[in-house]
Amino acid sequence: MDEITRDVVVIGAGAAGLTAANDLRKAGLSVAVLEARDRVGGRLWTDVIEGAMLELGGQWVSPDQQALIDTVADLGLSTYSRYRDGESVYVGADGEAKRFTGEMFPVAASTEQTIDEITARLDAMVAEIDPDKPWEHPRAAEWDKVSWDAWLRQQTDDDEAVRNLAFATGSAMLTKPTHTFSLLQSLLMAASAGSYSHLVDADFILDKRVAGGLQQVPELLAERLGDDVYLNQPVRRIVWGADSATPDRPADTGQRVADLQALTARVEAAASSSDGVTVIADGVTVRARFAILALAPVLYSRISFEPPLPRLQHQMHQHISMGFVIKVHAVYETPFWREQGLSGTAFSPYELCHEAYDNTNHGDERGTLVGFVSDQNADDLFRLSAEERKERILESLSRYYGPAAKTPVVYYESDWGTEEWTRGAYAASFDLGGLHRYGADQRQPMGAIHLACSDMAGAGYQHVDGAIRQGHRAADEILERTRG
Repeated sequence: MDEITRDVVVIGAGAAGLTAANDLRKAGLSVAVLEARDRVGGRLWTDVIEGAMLELGGQWVSPDQQALIDTVADLGLSTYSRYRDGESVYVGADGEAKRFTGEMFPVAASTEQTIDEITARLDAMVAEIDPDKPWEHPRAAEWDKVSWDAWLRQQTDDDEAVRNLAFATGSAMLTKPTHTFSLLQSLLMAASAGSYSHLVDADFILDKRVAGGLQQVPELLAERLGDDVYLNQPVRRIVWGADSATPDRPADTGQRVADLQALTARVEAAASSSDGVTVIADGVTVRARFAILALAPVLYSRISFEPPLPRLQHQMHQHISMGFVIKVHAVYETPFWREQGLSGTAFSPYELCHEAYDNTNHGDERGTLVGFVSDQNADDLFRLSAEERKERILESLSRYYGPAAKTPVVYYESDWGTEEWTRGAYAASFDLGGLHRYGADQRQPMGAIHLACSDMAGAGYQHVDGAIRQGHRAADEILERTRG
């Protein structure tokens, strides 16, 4: 096994880790980036499936994502607008597909009024929240104790209004059932985009794409680091901090108690130490002054820490989990929906595919639709055979676009739940009460170990923009310590 020495070792070659590594390299520090996969990018993955280029992971750029916009420009990449000309489609409780334009779904006037009133209420609440510190809001504890679904149903008994309001942060973003996360978690999701109105506006949040695919961002960042990026190197152990002396054991103290006291002392010493780390991967060991864990917190448990992480981290991570969504790609000979005057944008809180969009690549003569099936619906589909799952998904798409949607020339399901080094999609979030209880601690360094991931971002939460922001933050923390 190779052994190398660096100033900083970064674990994870996604946008957060590679951004941090580039910042540190520019500042004159030596780095090594260890990546478990055989590619860089993490949850960004552009690939060719049966001759079609598909964005298997994240792909969109919105106007508020300045960190991502700046990085795209710095890397010399170009963007193009998502196709949105024509009418959108909404399927209501009666199962009828209705065409519409504008932001409001074609619902009953009373339902529309209710949606408008509650949206205004949510925008006012979100305006009071700092996305980097939502737990500091005076009502944070109260808002973290009530589920998103329960709060909405306290506002109205209009079920269709509730379903459409819940959609933006439930099925569409956190990809969990709305009774499993809090109002505060939902408000953070909205605050990360600037407002709740931004989050429900597909023309804002899904504005542009990168020509050639968004995975080019981490790929080009990795190119700048050259041989300091190590692929196929899952990290197995991290030894951190200095060993502390075993405390004196009174005569009446048992060995197990003494061992526990010694272990606790080691953890406390490591957490306040700057003695560096030793990171052991499958083919390389890196000794470094600092480490950055640039991976989703749900994966920390895949690494053996010696000594263990502080008890607060262990408790916190039991209250964080990934959502789950199937991203469906259907490629057709032509974008037939455009000929029907449709934009390709479709929504329904009643359909298996709760939303879908025209995802045709820039300059491609073929047409591509992307649809999404999330939370429990996704769980239920994976209890079926692959053929039956495909049939049901295409049947759902056909309710928006007609029978032609049932016969794509290329069909693919992005299933991030089976990805060993991801374990879900799109990102991790807290359970009820967890954000207020642990949020302030989730980004705190532990000794020489720093943390960076879109899952713990404020602005840009759960997005590539947030990953880049967190990479910059972690690098700044380390640079500040080296100057001190």
